[in-house]
Formats: sequence, structure tokens, C-alpha cells
Amino acid sequence: MRKSSSIDVLTMGCSKNLVDSERLMAQLRNAGYRVSHDPEVAEGDICVVNTCGFIGDAKEESINMILQQGQRKADGSLRKLYVMGCLSQRYLEELQAEIPEVDGWYGKFDWPRLLEDLGHAWDDRLTPGRQLTTPAHYAYLKISEGCDRHCAYCAIPIITGRHQSRPIDEILEEVKQLVALGVCEFQVIAQELTYYGVDLYHRRAIAELIDRMADIEGVEWIRLHYAYPTDFPWELLEVMKAHPNVCRYLDVALQHIADPVLKAMHRHITKAETYAFIERLRREVPGICLRTTLMVGFPGETDEAFEELLEFTRWARFERMGAFAYSEEDGTYAADHYTDDIADEVKQARLSKLMRLQQRISAEVQEAKVGTVQRVVIDRREGEYFVGRTQYDSPEVDPEVLLRAEEAGALQTGRFYDVRILSADDFDLYALPVSSQDKER
Repeated sequence: MRKSSSIDVLTMGCSKNLVDSERLMAQLRNAGYRVSHDPEVAEGDICVVNTCGFIGDAKEESINMILQQGQRKADGSLRKLYVMGCLSQRYLEELQAEIPEVDGWYGKFDWPRLLEDLGHAWDDRLTPGRQLTTPAHYAYLKISEGCDRHCAYCAIPIITGRHQSRPIDEILEEVKQLVALGVCEFQVIAQELTYYGVDLYHRRAIAELIDRMADIEGVEWIRLHYAYPTDFPWELLEVMKAHPNVCRYLDVALQHIADPVLKAMHRHITKAETYAFIERLRREVPGICLRTTLMVGFPGETDEAFEELLEFTRWARFERMGAFAYSEEDGTYAADHYTDDIADEVKQARLSKLMRLQQRISAEVQEAKVGTVQRVVIDRREGEYFVGRTQYDSPEVDPEVLLRAEEAGALQTGRFYDVRILSADDFDLYALPVSSQDKER
């Protein structure tokens, strides 16, 4: 039977949104509610949808979820429906007019008002300040909000405002609290983590933050997401080399390589500088795993520019790569100054061609690991396999390591094991644990 004090929190979009949901959920639980996150079937009598407003597909997905929950309210199975996050931050008036079933609309940063509307006060002293939705051994760690970059295609600065770094001591205290709960792996996230500290300390402080974080007992892995290539803080690589628990992994969105496209995107970097950037990363940290995001179909992208992008992808051989087709976003420089002049079918054809190329590269990268010994953390048991990841694999977005349970023995979730890679497919690896004697061979 449904309890009157149950709330479902449904999170759309990125891991930064997920952290926001986790903070709200901790407050709701502290207020006495039974809170569920992304249940297979929403059954709470209150629902909070945390929306994404980044690109067209994400916005559509968020709106569909709101409408779905609105139908539950119309059917009588839902008492209250609240909406928060990026989409409602940006399109508040339009959404209020179009979806009257929603009882309360909140932006990305005014969750305390949501709690107040439920009859409770926000407690800044709450420890820990999050109810984790991830497996107990890893967590996302958001170190800043907003972005000062103003790339021509991106609506994020419009939604989140200027870059705001969290103080180092506050972040480190959160890490210690999470370690005390059993978290040993941290995905450090921000809209632009390499800009961290400029607003607070008048310098780029990401290297200092990671250096101090790596010294905290119990932190086994630190993985870095969403760097920016322009004015990159190279001292961060020194920290990576100095600490074995800082993963040889860097997620840096490059978007394109052709100079005319980079200029139109307002990326403040050239083709030659991008090639030099990749070369230096690989030279200074041999074996580093690079993850990037590329865009096709930006206004004015010619066939020649797209061929340059393919050539660059063949050369760079990114270990991990995602791509998407340009989507015009209201209020951005591109929407106001450029014509979205590339047909959708051309965009999709280019996207498919780029991803087929990356699939071949990924298969070759994975095949090269066969026979090697890798340290993996076990995330879960799934059917006949234990599923884990190496330091080169971030949760949700990267390949996994599969170990057949009947051959691997009794492995524990959240524990680290040395495994030998037996085979590979386009993305995933297959392995077995190794003994210390086998490892030495």
C-alpha cells in the first residue's frame, strides 16, 4: 500500500543533475519522507522531476516525463507533482502556462523553496548532505556550477550563470564524509573543471584540489571529467603522475577540428593548437585515456570540414568518444547569428559515419588490452557475470569488464581485483582474476 510520506525523485540529464537530486533527497529524507530515486514504477504520492534543458532531445525527454507524471495525477495515483532543474530554470513561464497539472515549478538552485512548500526548512548542517543514488563505492563530486566560456552553441551559461567554484575545504570535507560512508571512487565533475578556482582564488586551483584530495585516506580512484583545452592547467598532469589514485583519464570536450568551425563555435583554439594539445597530453602522461565529445552539423560545416574531423579522429585515436548532431538552442549566439543550414539527414549521416569510425578505433584499443593485467573495481553482479571497470572506464558512459561468475569465484561489489584480460569486443573486455603468481609471469 502506498504511504502518504513517499516521494519519487526522477532525474533527467547529466551527473551534475544527479548530484542536485541527491542533495534534495537527503533533505527530504531528513524531513521524514521515504524517498525513491528513478524507480522502475513511480508509486510515491509525491513526485519531483529534475529536468534537463541542454539540447532538444533532452528537453523533449524531460517534458515527456512531466506529462507522464501529470497523467498519473489526473488518474488519481499522484497527489503532488513538482518540477525543478535546468528546463524549468530556463522556460518557467512557458511551462507554467502549458502544463497546469504541475503544483510547483523551481529552477536549478531554489530547492529550499520546494522543501518550504512541503512544510519543511532546509538544513544546511545536514551530514552527509546527500543521499547517494550510485552504488555505495563510488560517487560524483561536483566542484563548481556554471560556466564562463560562452561557446556559440551552448545554453548552459544561460541556464546556470557564471562559473562559481566551491571552496577547497568544503569539497575536501564532503570527500571525507563520503569516504566514511564507504565511497572509494570519485568522479570529479563540473561544467568546466579546469577553470576551477579562478573566481575564488584568482588562479586555477584544480591541481591543488586534486593533489589534496588524493592524500585523503580511503580515496582509491579520482577521475576527471569535463576539461577545456584552452588555457589548460598543465600542472594538473604533474598531480596525475604523482598520485597512483588519480586515474590516467581525462574527459576533455573538443567539439571539432576545422578552423572555420572552431572559430564560429567561439572555442578560442585552432586546429594546430588542438593537435599540439593532444600530443602534449600523451607525451606527458604515457598511456593516458582520453575521452572527448565531438559535434557534427554545426552551421557552415562543409564536407571538407567534416573530412578534417574524420582525419583528426583517425589520428587522435581517442580511447573514448561520444558525438552528437548540432541542435539549435534558443538564446545562444549560434541561434541568433547563424542559419541552421545543414539538413537533418546530412547531420545524421555524418554522425553515423563518425561513430562507425570510432567503433573501429575502440575495438582496436580494446583488443590491445588482451593479455594484460588490469586493476578493476566490481560494480555489480548481472546474470552470469560480475561487471567491473578499470581506471580508464567511468561509470555509465564507458566500456566495462565482464568476469564470468562461475569461473571468477566469489567477488565482492566495491572491491578491487587484478584481472587478466582474455578477450575483447568493440567496447567491453572479458577477464578472470589472477593470482599473485600469475601476475608476476
